Parts: sequence; structure tokens; C-alpha cells
Amino acid sequence: MNRLHRWLCRSDHWRSTVAERLPWAIGDAELGPNVLEIGPGPGLTTDLLGTSVPRLTALEIDAALASSLSSRLKGSNVQVIEGDATEMPFGDSEFSGAVSFTMLHHVPSEKLQNKVLAEAFRVLRPGGFFVGCDSLQSWFMRIFHLGDTLVPVNPDTFASRLQSAGFEVLEVKQNSQAFRFRARRPSALPVKAQIENETNHLCWFDLWRGP
Repeated sequence: MNRLHRWLCRSDHWRSTVAERLPWAIGDAELGPNVLEIGPGPGLTTDLLGTSVPRLTALEIDAALASSLSSRLKGSNVQVIEGDATEMPFGDSEFSGAVSFTMLHHVPSEKLQNKVLAEAFRVLRPGGFFVGCDSLQSWFMRIFHLGDTLVPVNPDTFASRLQSAGFEVLEVKQNSQAFRFRARRPSALPVKAQIENETNHLCWFDLWRGP
């Protein structure tokens, strides 16, 4: 990020924006006891989110930001990991919920953004929510990203991109400045339901095959 952008992300103005935007983005989604935040940057979102979930892991690709945030939150319920969101250093189905706040436009291409979505799906438990928001493209946004990576996310096509990653899309909604999304990794069928489905399938197969 350029110096102006870094200043904005640490400013009282942005802190106030984040305080309004996070509840708007999360809504009534139950994130569960073990939450992943993708791309926290300087951690204004992390400060707020950490007060509302039992355990939070923040994945940050920028080494300096990750180190600073880790030092600042040492001894809290937040663990900061330096890593790439397109190749997350976590196991499958590790987190009960995942969030991404105003970071996807920092990912250098739509293809890599889609890899982030696919990785979020992979590390979420079945039934887990993936929620977040991103800014809409504007002249203000372009000025603050001069010399920085800026790949705006189109809210009109984002639902289909989430679906391609495997998510059940619950909502994509925008206001004058940003859009929010709420999606969920589909729940696995209970074992009983799986057995019943398999039994019904076998019964229909037997009827079709005949005695």
C-alpha cells in the first residue's frame, strides 16, 4: 500500500467506517467458535471482531503488517498468521466461520480472487458462514490506490463467483459505497439421511430392474 493508503487504513475516519460496516456485513450470521479473518491489514477490523468471537485467526500476506498486528494482539484470543490467502496454510474444514472485509480488491487478479474464494470454501466446515464486504469502485477509491494493486470486485457477478467456488449464496447487497455478501458452505447430509437416500435409490433401482 502507498503511504496515503496506509494512513487512511489507520485513521479515525476509517475506524468509524469499519465500526459501521462490520455489523452491516455480518448481520445475523453465526460465525461459531473458531473464525478466520482473511487479510486484516493493520487490524482495525480484527480489533472489533475479536471482541465478539471466542477464537480468531487472522491471515495476512504482508510480513510487516502481520508482525505488527501479532505483537499488538499478543496474549489475546487472536492468532495472527503470515500467509497467502490463495494457498492457505490450514487444513480442510478447520474453521466454523470466515470473513473478508474490504480486502478482495487488493488481490492482483480475478483469477487469484477466485482462488481465495475456493480456499475459504475448503477451510470452512460444512454449514459454516463466509461473510464480508468490499468497496465499490469510485474516484476516491482510485486516488487512494495510486501505485497500489486495485482490482475492483463487481457485485453484480460476485454471487456466481461464490457459487462456482461451491458456496450457497444467501445474499449480495450494496449501498452507495460498498457491497456485502453472505454465503455458506452447504451442510453435509446426516448419516441417517445418506442411508435413507441410498436405500431409496436402491429400491427404485430394483423396481426398474424388475425381479
